[in-house]
Amino acid sequence: MMQSQFWQSGRIRQRLLWAGIVLAVSAACSRTEKRSGVAAESRSLAEQRYPLRGEIVAVNPDRKSLTVSHEDIPGLMPAMTMEFRVSDGDLAIVKSGERIRAELVRAGDDFHLEKIWPDDTGSASRVAAAAGALRQDTITRGAKAYREVGENLPDFALYDQDGRVVPAGRFRGRQIMLNFIYTRCPIANMCPAATLRMMAVQQQARAAGVTNLELISITLDPAYDTPGTLKEYAAGRGIDTGNFSFLTGPEAAIRDLLTQFGVIAEFKDGLLKHTLATLLINEQGRIVHRADGSEWSVGEFVEKMRKE
Repeated sequence: MMQSQFWQSGRIRQRLLWAGIVLAVSAACSRTEKRSGVAAESRSLAEQRYPLRGEIVAVNPDRKSLTVSHEDIPGLMPAMTMEFRVSDGDLAIVKSGERIRAELVRAGDDFHLEKIWPDDTGSASRVAAAAGALRQDTITRGAKAYREVGENLPDFALYDQDGRVVPAGRFRGRQIMLNFIYTRCPIANMCPAATLRMMAVQQQARAAGVTNLELISITLDPAYDTPGTLKEYAAGRGIDTGNFSFLTGPEAAIRDLLTQFGVIAEFKDGLLKHTLATLLINEQGRIVHRADGSEWSVGEFVEKMRKE
């Protein structure tokens, strides 16, 4: 369906860009790249992974760990309270009393948590409901799912880098600059370049007196890019997240957003091959400008913001 939408929309240049990216990433962008932090220490050992749900009893910054009262873990252990090491990003956003779901990783005698997500009923329900509505919208639009310049931003609700639920409506009344990246991208002129340009826009827009700007980067790889991973990504680059949100959520919701924004991303043989697009959305939620690839002009976007 996605490919037919591109042809029906006349976006042949997107297909040419896609062909170039396939060549560029054929030896990179692997799902199996090493994760930084706690997992890297035990990567050489055989790993076993188990789904875990529970409540955080204590956050232990000095030991970079969480004490979690968890439910039964079939095949491993009964319900109990244990301390687990976590990444710096996860440690920065969780709090005592919060319910989480995660992967318990066992490597020899080491136990740590990865892929930590909020698991409170309210947040999960809001994100799931929005994903369901977005799925229905994509189906209803059919071959016209791709949103051209002049159309409105679709509704969605995702998690940001602090684990908060962020609905699209939160940005109404502000200009939005939106793109798609993923944190493991190793190709310097792809996601890393796109992030650097977004940071430059943030600085230049502020200098130009644009005060109503929100920047949004949505992950292409939600299975890996949890809120904590996005937090670590932003912090590691010194990004000001005061008006720059990194979003993640259910894979189905991300896939529908990719379809509606005309971005191709697929894992094939363990490699993530993708295109890039950057959009400017006005205060009324209407798409007013789009640039494909990662080599767009920072000044052009800022100038269009000033005219909106």
